[in-house]
Amino acid sequence: MQAKPHIDRRYEDELRELRRRVLEMGGFVEKQIADAMRALVERNVKEAEKIIERDHIVNRMDVEIDEMCLRLLALHQPAARDLRLITTALKINADLERAGDMAQNICERAMELSLEPQLKPYVDLPRMARMTQEMLQDSLNAFVREDVELALRVCRADAAVDALMEQIFRELISYMVEDPETISRAMRVIFISKYLERVADHATNISEMVVFMVKGKSIRHLEEPPSDL
Repeated sequence: MQAKPHIDRRYEDELRELRRRVLEMGGFVEKQIADAMRALVERNVKEAEKIIERDHIVNRMDVEIDEMCLRLLALHQPAARDLRLITTALKINADLERAGDMAQNICERAMELSLEPQLKPYVDLPRMARMTQEMLQDSLNAFVREDVELALRVCRADAAVDALMEQIFRELISYMVEDPETISRAMRVIFISKYLERVADHATNISEMVVFMVKGKSIRHLEEPPSDL
């Protein structure tokens, strides 16, 4: 009977460590995206190559968090809230790994764009990147704090990112129509806006899972997050 409190403390320590690792991975992915956008704006090929090389760190974190979650499930057979926490961490981990892939994709397009004259000054793309990075950061803070209101704000912010992507798309279509020689450059910029939109989608997925973790209710596939949570 004396051993149980020790086991419980160790288990709680492991859950705290799981949260810390998810937050650490999220912070690294945020930096990858910020660095990728800076490499794009500065037309810095060497920096883009370094960011691509660092993707293996995201992959390693992904594997380690997966293994930790599976170990916790196997050894402790958690129920209710703890089970939701661990399964949420698994899903968040997958979204973060895919968001990290978007940073790599941005760098690949940045390297291609660096070989041609710049189509136009980058104004909307950095703005879009800041919005998506803030969404990602807020979604992770919502996870750590178990903050449903913050998670719902992230879900609602996704519409603004979608609107900005559509604005960028319309503007670049006009460039392509007026001058067919801009098509390859414009398409690469459109791809980058799509990568950023995907990061926002991953942040939204994370936030939806936070709501499930805290409330035990799924809000996935709803057009509007409910106001009565």
